[in-house]
Amino acid sequence: MTTSINKRETSSRDSIRAIVRAIKEEEATLRQRYGFLVHQNALGMIIMLLALSGMITTAALYYYEMIPAWVCILVAAFFASISHELEHDLIHKQYFSKKPMIHNAMMLIVWLMRPNTINPWYRRKIHLHHHAVSGTEQDLEERLVGNGIKNPFKRLLVIMDGLLGLIVFRNIYNKEIKDFSFARVFHAAFPVSTAYFVVLYSVIAYYIAALFFPVASYMPAWALSVMSVFEFLMVVLIVPNIVRSTSLNLITSSMHYYGGVNNVIQQTHVLTSRWFLPFQLFCFNFGKTHSIHHFVPNQPFYIRQLISDKVNEVLRLHGVRFNDLQSIKRANLYTA
Repeated sequence: MTTSINKRETSSRDSIRAIVRAIKEEEATLRQRYGFLVHQNALGMIIMLLALSGMITTAALYYYEMIPAWVCILVAAFFASISHELEHDLIHKQYFSKKPMIHNAMMLIVWLMRPNTINPWYRRKIHLHHHAVSGTEQDLEERLVGNGIKNPFKRLLVIMDGLLGLIVFRNIYNKEIKDFSFARVFHAAFPVSTAYFVVLYSVIAYYIAALFFPVASYMPAWALSVMSVFEFLMVVLIVPNIVRSTSLNLITSSMHYYGGVNNVIQQTHVLTSRWFLPFQLFCFNFGKTHSIHHFVPNQPFYIRQLISDKVNEVLRLHGVRFNDLQSIKRANLYTA
């Protein structure tokens, strides 16, 4: 029995080394072919500025009534999804690591573009921890977005609203996750995410109240002006990020395993099912590329996108699963 286990472990280590080697070789080939990839800091900054400009331009077009609200929401959600990939790279210090002022400025900007997340400096801590404990009950980052939850209604709640999910599951996290602190996670939202939820719940409360009585008639002029600004923010920033984060949380909580994990091969499966394509659009193809990140974390997101077709075949060859949708019914449990 022990011999059999040792053989499996040796085989897994060999497969992991082969996958890592293939990823690095594909990246090296790509960088050799396209010399401009050496300018990694500049590329990160350019991509961020383009995504930020895209969100601002989309908001301006909506403000001047040149596009309808639904177009604004979908386009802004797409640009916001790029900012998530940039934050992910910044967490791994892929841009301006030796220039902290610029690096931290980029961290702040991508947080402002995605205001329904905790601050990226705290997220760096739980994300690096995620790589160390992925697939276990200690993986706070994935559990905060629905991984490991069997009840579909509770799972949907966490996927769609991180704040409510945190409140509902805080006692479970406190019992199961070492050093978990509700206050620490909650305070990591201040002030950007706090403002986001103030806007969101104020507008929801306003429209619920308006169903039963003419609330606008009782509001002072300044309050109506504030509500007008809030309604504008709902279209250009709040709802786009609900679309973005719901898509990302659905994808990531579906592709990460929870329980039964012994090595990095078993931490994720690659998600390319056509049923998830609409959601992939608003999380920058996360399901297809994120497994690569688990093997080689220090790699810009655009590199993963460009090498994913070839590398995913290597992942498949060495036992990484694809579209294991049955795992969702098992609350993401990995089974042999």
